[in-house]
Amino acid sequence: MRALVLGFLLLLGACASTPAARPDPSGDSLDAIARDYVALILEIGEREPGYVDAYYGPPEWAAAAKASPREVPALIQDAASLTQRLNAVSTAGAEPAVAQRKAYLLAHVSAASARLRMIGGERLSFADEAEALFGVRPEILPLSAYDPILAQIDALVPGEGPLAARVAAFRTGFQIPTDRLQAVFDASIAECRARTVRHIALPANERFTLAFVTDKPWSGYNYYQGGAASRIEINTDQPIFTDRAVDLGCHEGYPGHHVYNALLERTFVTERGWVEMSVYPLYSPMSFVAEGSANYGIDLAFPGDEAAVFERDVLLPLAGLTGAPVAEKAELNALVRRLGRAEYTIADAYLAGRIDRAEATRLLSQYMLTTPERAAQRVRFIDTYRSYIINYGLGRDVVQAWVERQGPDRWQGMETLLSSQILPVDLLP
Repeated sequence: MRALVLGFLLLLGACASTPAARPDPSGDSLDAIARDYVALILEIGEREPGYVDAYYGPPEWAAAAKASPREVPALIQDAASLTQRLNAVSTAGAEPAVAQRKAYLLAHVSAASARLRMIGGERLSFADEAEALFGVRPEILPLSAYDPILAQIDALVPGEGPLAARVAAFRTGFQIPTDRLQAVFDASIAECRARTVRHIALPANERFTLAFVTDKPWSGYNYYQGGAASRIEINTDQPIFTDRAVDLGCHEGYPGHHVYNALLERTFVTERGWVEMSVYPLYSPMSFVAEGSANYGIDLAFPGDEAAVFERDVLLPLAGLTGAPVAEKAELNALVRRLGRAEYTIADAYLAGRIDRAEATRLLSQYMLTTPERAAQRVRFIDTYRSYIINYGLGRDVVQAWVERQGPDRWQGMETLLSSQILPVDLLP
């Protein structure tokens, strides 16, 4: 199995002397196409705020996109032209890394084209949209498929009344007081980082700032700023629990988004000059890998019961909490995690107009076992990001399965993935 990892390392470790793709007769090349791809993504970002999740290329390129962005139909035509140009470039005789680069660009131009059509008013089904943007098609199961899991949780959580309310009441014993958030998150992120740097060599200057914010549709966000620097924001609209501090510390920081972006910048932009990696379009196959690896990174950094032990011995005292039943909560969380894809079924019905906002909120509260307030925040997230939600649960499961197929050294497999242009389709069995 290790040979699979070594093969990818050889593929991804090609240096500047790697034989290049053959240009087409017009003199076109992957480098030239990559430059025009960046321009396309930046201009889409001017048509849809938030589409460009990160950019750390030449500032004059961003200024040019802002100064004169083309209309959506012209951008759709440009995406089609980029696809034709990519198909005309031959990778015969080139190293595998170059062939992968072409495949990566093709997949991301295809996703950009789909997003442009959506901006122009086209609507796809939930599964079709997810596949067009992120490269993986989710399975939509009936909600009844999740009822046996609810029954298991019902038997686990004591008390009377609706199950979601009982779970919410159970979790209050882990709620971090507002004045303790900074200390708890500082300790959590520091531990996530310490566990990551034992296995992955990070850029010497990597760093982040942490801020607490409100009025957001998400619970946490990493704004990568280039130069191995991130701004991590944590939304305090809803109560935050001690185990969530571990989750967000890993997901947004180490070995999650911050590490992923820092390794991509070092591997491709700094060392190879592959400019396509200086821009991160949110609605792209890149996000399936990013969110999936960030969620799997939690289990990788804290295997077994190590997260529960860290929470009990370090975070709960920092939060001023005592006597919270950590072991029982870990068992509950494992079951709740199995409910995650019920959200796809609810979002599919809501986005298609088969159920309204009130029903979507009710069903999310019932099947995600959360308060109506937190469920309403999640509906707001679905309004904003739509099929993006598949990248968390499905992404985690696909990434985990791929990493574990690479051999016993899971950290090595993770580092390979985080330093690569591996696409979601490459992760499937």
